[in-house]
Amino acid sequence: MTTDSTPAPVSNFLRTIIDQDLNAQRHASNRWSGTPGPASVQATAPLDRARIRTRFPPEPNGYLHIGHAKSICLNFSLARDYLGACHLRFDDTNPEKEEQEYVDAIIDMVQWLGFDWQFQDETNLYFASDYFDYMYEFAEALVQADLAYVDEQSAEQMRENRGTLTEPGTNSPWRDRPTDESLRLLREMRDGQHPDGSMALRAKIDMASPNINMRDPVLYRIRHAEHHRTGNKWCIYPMYSWAHPVEDALEQITHSICTLEFEDQRPFYNWILEHLRDLGFFTDPLPQQYEFARLYLSYVVTSKRKLRQLVVENHVDGWDDPRMPTLAGLRRRGYTPEAIRLFCDRIGVAKADSRIDYSVLEQALRDDLDPKAPRSVAVLDPIKLILTNYPEGQSELCTAPVHPHHPERGVREFPLSRELWIERDDFREEPEKRYFRLYPGNTVRLKYGYIITCTGFTKDENGKITEVQAEYLPDTKSGTPGADSIKVKGNITWVSAAHAVPATVRLYDRLFSDPHPDVGDKDFLSLINPHSLDTVNAWVEPGLVADPGAYWQFERLGYFVADLKESSATHPVLNRITTLRDTWV
Repeated sequence: MTTDSTPAPVSNFLRTIIDQDLNAQRHASNRWSGTPGPASVQATAPLDRARIRTRFPPEPNGYLHIGHAKSICLNFSLARDYLGACHLRFDDTNPEKEEQEYVDAIIDMVQWLGFDWQFQDETNLYFASDYFDYMYEFAEALVQADLAYVDEQSAEQMRENRGTLTEPGTNSPWRDRPTDESLRLLREMRDGQHPDGSMALRAKIDMASPNINMRDPVLYRIRHAEHHRTGNKWCIYPMYSWAHPVEDALEQITHSICTLEFEDQRPFYNWILEHLRDLGFFTDPLPQQYEFARLYLSYVVTSKRKLRQLVVENHVDGWDDPRMPTLAGLRRRGYTPEAIRLFCDRIGVAKADSRIDYSVLEQALRDDLDPKAPRSVAVLDPIKLILTNYPEGQSELCTAPVHPHHPERGVREFPLSRELWIERDDFREEPEKRYFRLYPGNTVRLKYGYIITCTGFTKDENGKITEVQAEYLPDTKSGTPGADSIKVKGNITWVSAAHAVPATVRLYDRLFSDPHPDVGDKDFLSLINPHSLDTVNAWVEPGLVADPGAYWQFERLGYFVADLKESSATHPVLNRITTLRDTWV
């Protein structure tokens, strides 16, 4: 799937389960016709060439976020490592919230992460809506077997009669209606003869079950809504808890890997498949559901409802705003797919929920970018430095390595002149203790250039320092025999004022100031970090080509990327990906 090299997999409980299944040859008899279908389609097909089949089943009702990345990496990597297939399946069973835009965005992000759904000559891209005919056929069979019935209670009445965690539910007055009557009503529902909310098809299980999910769950509800793929063909749509196991069985999924919130749904998952098997639609071995802990990352929200609210109410600039935890936002921020895969490897797979600090994600990014990001210099908060004894109109080239640990990547050249830009923070009128950069009378090195001594500064009428003056020592240029003749404690970065390139730089930080903005009844919007975005007019090293997606480590400042949507060679727009080290307090 991904062609990049990957580290040796770390064992976890899911790999243990798969190892046990393979050793026991649990799925050795599975057959696969090359297309999803029930037993009638698979019965005469050859043995499945895939040792296992997993799936990533997003609903196309929003953009993927960092939590989805964990599931993507897990399912696709397991299939890759065990010489199996991973299906990309869109669970598009809710026509009112799903759009083609989200389908396209999901496909784009899975591929960007380095995965695909190809297995040998198979292209395993599927949609739940392709199975609507099968699902309806199976629903009629359940009704005829007296395992499902049409209920005419309202949704509110169903909730009231469902019971609580400590009290059993109450049977619907329609629960024991004749099967032929339920079948007739189901067909009328299908044919659009009843309004939304007037009826629902429910499984007939046990209203006194201690598992509230087994108290006659709804299989179909009426929705007169146009579907983004099937149009107006259907006006009844399957519930996810009904569709999910059916889809897995049709696709011959061996290991259905879900997050922990679906653990209580597993008995219903098994109930459906076992009864459909008994009715002849599927054969053993049936798919098995396993649950793992979802990703809870500090300083972000991953609720699709809350993410959509951030977008719709313009708290952020779209789904791909670089502050968003969406994969589109992380890509635009400058995160690499390698960094996200590394992060997912590091956090591992567990059975118990835990919250991962955002700094773990940032460190994975640093560890990925450090060995490959070219170095450059930028000045984000510029103040003019005048070398008063350097000839006016003259300049000379200085050199620096493209990457300090990879000399084979060569050197970069940039001019030094009389007027330079330096960071305002690199000068103090009255320095604090152990401040080793510029202040009156102090000597520092211009990195890759000369040693200089500060001789003075200029203020405007408001008392703001507008210019710093210094003298350079001509025989101390870096790389020359005199470079070490004088020892200094401070180094400062700089760019030539006459040659530097102006750039718009966006200093992104965490979107929320609270580490747990989505816990409890907090108003998450009130916790938005007011400094999550600061925009500055900066100067960058000449020669920097800000093609969209190009990235650098700006020395002393952090990692930056040319914005995918707005940067150009003539107008660089750069996003700070992360600082050189964790500075969040």
